[in-house]
Amino acid sequence: MKKRPTIEMVAERAGVSRQTVSNAANAPHRLRPETLKRVLGTIDELGYRPSHAARSLRTRATGVIGCRLLPSNYGGTGGVLDRLLHALCDAARASGYNVLAFSVGTDDEEIGVFDDLLRRNAVDGFVLANTHHGDVRPDWLVDQGARFVAFGRPWGVERPRHSWVDVDGASGTSEAVNHLAGLGHTRIAFLGLGEGNGVGDDRFHGWQRAMQDLGLPVEDLVARADDGIASGKALADQLLDAPQAPTAFVCVSDAMALGAMRCIQDRGMETGRDVSVVGFDDSPVASVITPRLSSVRQPVEGVAHKLVEILLSELSGTHRRPSRVLLAPWLVRRDSTGERPSTGYAATQKGAASRRGRRQSKSPST
Repeated sequence: MKKRPTIEMVAERAGVSRQTVSNAANAPHRLRPETLKRVLGTIDELGYRPSHAARSLRTRATGVIGCRLLPSNYGGTGGVLDRLLHALCDAARASGYNVLAFSVGTDDEEIGVFDDLLRRNAVDGFVLANTHHGDVRPDWLVDQGARFVAFGRPWGVERPRHSWVDVDGASGTSEAVNHLAGLGHTRIAFLGLGEGNGVGDDRFHGWQRAMQDLGLPVEDLVARADDGIASGKALADQLLDAPQAPTAFVCVSDAMALGAMRCIQDRGMETGRDVSVVGFDDSPVASVITPRLSSVRQPVEGVAHKLVEILLSELSGTHRRPSRVLLAPWLVRRDSTGERPSTGYAATQKGAASRRGRRQSKSPST
């Protein structure tokens, strides 16, 4: 079996000391450029990999990032947090780190895990996910002197003391509105979450701002509930029963969008032809259902890389002030959005009823 390269083998091949090889791996700024280049070339040539265990003993660094494993919030459509954890593991591994995922039910329990991991020196830092109004976790971590970065803005906090990375949900729903308006829709409804939810409010404000900028009505075009397919169906039913019904929906999640599509189908109409629907998060189901769902996609991989980049900067001591990074999502256009029906919604319902009648009359009698 081929012998695994050692630091001594690298030093001998490069014609330097063992300490110089160690500096190349852990403190490259201490070496002259030509020496660093020679040593790194030898490391690559031999395939040498430094011992993380030995480095941990010297520096008290673990090479581990802690992150809470959160359940999906999207009613079976596949949540963005699942994608984030996979992307975070990939980004961390590319920088020589591993991710320790743990599962707890509440924020208080999560703080208990933080305390245990910090006392045991089991992690170097944390990625904090699912921030919300009244979130006590960031201040606890800051007060403990822990290194961390949050995925999500510090909702309701004017001067946060920590770094965060988030996705501009408002720009995503604004793009959805502009897309639908470009197809001729003027009554574009929003299916959202209850007021006070940071993510939900952010996406609502994007819809609201775009509608107002286009001079389109917003009154009686908003319905809110807990996230889920059943909620989306109930809210869509409520709005489609109104005297002036919408011809399109912008939804806070793909789960809400699937509910709206079910409502449209149950009324004998077709999504994309009679009523258009846009979701948010571009979950795996969006591209495989019929019709395929137009949805706003979050840059999850970009978020993960930025989270790791900022956290490692803070761990190295080069990060002097909190970072605030807002990344833009984009709309993936598919079959669930189409031109506004020229007949109006009432006539569309009548036409749908007529189509149902023709299909029933053609069915064989029993």
